[in-house]
Amino acid sequence: MGMWIRRFARALRVFGAAMAVVAGATGPAAAEEAPTYGSRLEGFDYPWPVEHFRFASQGESLDMAYMDVAPATKPNGRTAVLLHGKNFCAATWQGTIAALSQAGFRVIAPDQVGFCKSTKPAHYQYSFQQLAGNTHALLASLGIGRVTVIGHSTGGMLAVRYGLVYPDEVEQLVLVDPIGLEDWKAKGVPWQSVDGWYRQELQTTADGIRNYERNTYYGGTWDAAYDKWVQMLAGMYRGPGRDIVAWNSALLYDMIYTQPVLYELDRLAMPVLLMIGDKDNTAIGKALAPPAVRAGLGDYPALGKAAAQRIPHARLVEFPDLGHAPQIQAPEAFHRALLNGLRAGAAAAPL
Repeated sequence: MGMWIRRFARALRVFGAAMAVVAGATGPAAAEEAPTYGSRLEGFDYPWPVEHFRFASQGESLDMAYMDVAPATKPNGRTAVLLHGKNFCAATWQGTIAALSQAGFRVIAPDQVGFCKSTKPAHYQYSFQQLAGNTHALLASLGIGRVTVIGHSTGGMLAVRYGLVYPDEVEQLVLVDPIGLEDWKAKGVPWQSVDGWYRQELQTTADGIRNYERNTYYGGTWDAAYDKWVQMLAGMYRGPGRDIVAWNSALLYDMIYTQPVLYELDRLAMPVLLMIGDKDNTAIGKALAPPAVRAGLGDYPALGKAAAQRIPHARLVEFPDLGHAPQIQAPEAFHRALLNGLRAGAAAAPL
């Protein structure tokens, strides 16, 4: 009998180990890899204190979360405003905030309405003009005038719009792998309703985010350090606020698809630093497009060069081996190029 008990126990251990391989983790490790956050990213800690700008817009009471980080060395008199991308938050700028602060910048890093730790309203007409106006109101509440605006991904589209709406208050614009350098609709990406985006967003999982980012952002490569940001997003879709998170994401995708900034790049009057990872191939709605259309989307080496020709005072910096998020993929190289570009832009900016 004892022999059979030992064999049964051994079989259970083998089965348990096999299930762990299938699941990818056991016990506490599984819990660590599958955190659950609230609809405003409650439970996820940011690297600096989070402050709140409360205001009314479109009949809604809104709360815009942001970090306000002082210079860590002698102030250089400049303020940098960091605008995150669609699948990012203010916290994903952590390394860039530290680099700018060490260089003497005051840094303001907000979560836009609809994202991360900020309000996700049930009814809101999203536009890049509206988000630019919200950001401008935040800066006014802090007594901040002229700024350097640094936008990544969707934040790059917002940065362009901010520069167009408030040209006299932007001393320099930095666009890091901005999306919107092509008109997806004009190229043949089919329209999808907000309801369609919503159904798609309700299917969001960590594996889905990771696979998308590996193939689209990082040229087929992956580093375990990226998983922190994957789980940051996926955790909101595991939580009780999943529906409102997905709904706002759907509204934001519709904004991105229907409001191109490409045709106004030639109106940017300030110095523009355009930073492009050549292995990036991001394009909104790519999966919806016919194969022949899909193949021509997100060609960032060509898009970056074309955008630099459109923008009157542009300086193009390319990273041949990097993808959509060079500030995360190769922070030292990125920040070195960024700080050099900011110094050059300051020298070129009109007083």
